[in-house]
Amino acid sequence: MLSPLLDAPLIAGRLPTTISILGLLGGLFLIGSRSRRWWTRDVPVAVGVGAGVAVVSAALVAWLRPFPDALPVRMLVWIAVPVTAVVVAALRWRRQRGWLRHAAVGVAVVLVLSTGLVKANSFYGYRPTLAAVLGIPAANQIDLSDLPRTEPLDVAAPRQPLSGTWHSPPGMPRTGRISAVTVPGERSGFAARQAWLYLPPAYLGNPRAQLPVLVMIPGQPGGPRDWLLAGRLASIMDSFAAAHDGLAPIVIVPDVTGSPMGNTMCVDSKLGAAETYLSQDVTRWLQTDLQADTTHMAIGGFSFGGTCALQMAVRHPDLYPTFLDVSGQSEPTLGDSEQTVQQAFGGDHDAFRSVDPVDELPTAHLPGSAGLLTVGRGDTDFRRQAEQILALARGAGMSVELYEVPGNHSWAIASDALARGLPWISGRLGLTVPTSVPPLEYQ
Repeated sequence: MLSPLLDAPLIAGRLPTTISILGLLGGLFLIGSRSRRWWTRDVPVAVGVGAGVAVVSAALVAWLRPFPDALPVRMLVWIAVPVTAVVVAALRWRRQRGWLRHAAVGVAVVLVLSTGLVKANSFYGYRPTLAAVLGIPAANQIDLSDLPRTEPLDVAAPRQPLSGTWHSPPGMPRTGRISAVTVPGERSGFAARQAWLYLPPAYLGNPRAQLPVLVMIPGQPGGPRDWLLAGRLASIMDSFAAAHDGLAPIVIVPDVTGSPMGNTMCVDSKLGAAETYLSQDVTRWLQTDLQADTTHMAIGGFSFGGTCALQMAVRHPDLYPTFLDVSGQSEPTLGDSEQTVQQAFGGDHDAFRSVDPVDELPTAHLPGSAGLLTVGRGDTDFRRQAEQILALARGAGMSVELYEVPGNHSWAIASDALARGLPWISGRLGLTVPTSVPPLEYQ
């Protein structure tokens, strides 16, 4: 009975609209008063506190750099509004008489706070449904150990895409499955959280298709499951598989930050051997625990993950000759250059330059590599950085295109970029017939 509510869209639609309307009504109830003192003293104090907390939040993010991006104005507004509501409620609470009035004030505060959370979620596209917010397991989630470890394999013919010879076997599921898996850092020593895995329908049948691999890196702060919940990865892959007789790349979303607020910059440094983990440990796990085609691999990511994808493509072109960089930065960073060098490399600027794409690309020669750089139309700062990388990558011989899609720095554009870029990626991976890059607008 709760399923329709739990599965209702939370980014846009009736549920967030309803919450927003109720929040507005709750806010009007909280500030409603005919008292002159209320409007000349109490309400301005509450607004000032809310604005002050928003300014302090922005300053703390700029100073502590828990993540590289500054808080946008829209997010500062949705910090200020709930705080203002709490202060207003506290001022009203003292003057209320009777439990019903106290309860009404409490409900109004909850509605305003809920509206703030919905607006923040809508801006970043972080959790698409209430089920995702509550962490309820998806219907397509399985334990990897429940699948046969090995099955007869259907492999691609030499110099031909797998789609040219593949025929789905009887009984093959129509949709893929996801699974939480542990990828140990045997060589890197990196303490990673659980990774998430998407297995296409063609991997679940008998015979089993030997499928290429797409490695997807999430943003920061966050974790691997974000690509499934916020990025709608499974539904995007299922749609592609449905159009290709069950074929799609295997997708693994590993953890390369170690914690929700961690930032390893996807390199080997004092902060952890994230690069070795991604290039060696993850690859080794794919080779030993799955029947995957690890000779054909691509890497992609959003925000921090986009920067990571670019870095790995530049530093490991034999492993990742194909990449998708969605709203990534031009170089790894902890906030500013000096802070990055000091915290991660103990002040060794040469060590940082050796892992910085901006410094590596001018002397690199990568004619076999190709990538897609995608930014949101409202993401002006990231577009500027993408334009810088575009010029450097082409100078290194890479086949790279830059595209713009509607939206800001949010998971909505990450999902859009993956869905549009997947046919091109699959062609590069030898899964389907090679195609041109997706028709995305860029001016």
